[in-house]
Amino acid sequence: MQTVICMKWGTLYGPEYANRLHAMVRRNTRRPLRFVCFTEDATGLHPGIKVQPLPPIRIPAHHQRFPWRKMSLWGETLGDLIGQVLFLDLDLVVTGDVDGFFDHAPEQDFVVIRNWTSRAPVSGERAIGNTSCFRLRVGSNAHLLAAVEADFDGIFAAHRIEQAFISRHVQSIAFWPEGWCVSFKHSLLPPWPARLWRPAALAPGTRLVAFTGKPDVHDVLDGRWPAPWYKKFYKSLRRPDWVAEHWRE
Repeated sequence: MQTVICMKWGTLYGPEYANRLHAMVRRNTRRPLRFVCFTEDATGLHPGIKVQPLPPIRIPAHHQRFPWRKMSLWGETLGDLIGQVLFLDLDLVVTGDVDGFFDHAPEQDFVVIRNWTSRAPVSGERAIGNTSCFRLRVGSNAHLLAAVEADFDGIFAAHRIEQAFISRHVQSIAFWPEGWCVSFKHSLLPPWPARLWRPAALAPGTRLVAFTGKPDVHDVLDGRWPAPWYKKFYKSLRRPDWVAEHWRE
């Protein structure tokens, strides 16, 4: 049984995001699947999704609205889950085999995307991961959550984003093979002005596409890039057909 998890809190993403993610994962695995959504509101979720309450975390309420909320996954326990679990952000498009994410580097407690915008270590530091997709062993590296809860203000001042803190302080880190996980904006979107007439092409071997920042996946599905009028001349795109093909229930 392979366990895939996601988190849904607040109102930014509705149940359709979790339902589509669940459907995409189902279509791309050949093995028994347990799909768990940690959420405070299960309204509208597909009956095949196992619902569990959001894991507790003691950080300032304002920051619980943002990705630091994901640090709650790093406790000594995680609901009733054990062993290796694969976390996926809600706003991903899964385009290929999911099983490989469980087979790659099985000895590692933490495997993550190598960040597209900070590829090389600086001053001898580790490369930074992008936590849109990562695998963790439940209960490993519980010191991360303990540290965040003990001194959130100090950790936030030093790292700003949770994936930088995790990457620098996890006991060991490994990355997914090159080409498995791509960024729509940084990997696929043609440079300007070609993006005015050429849609982003999906490269062979891609397993998931992350939508970091803007545009969101629903924007791309509509063939638009929300931006102020004075940025519209370069923040524009053509609708790629593969988004609708994959991002569906």
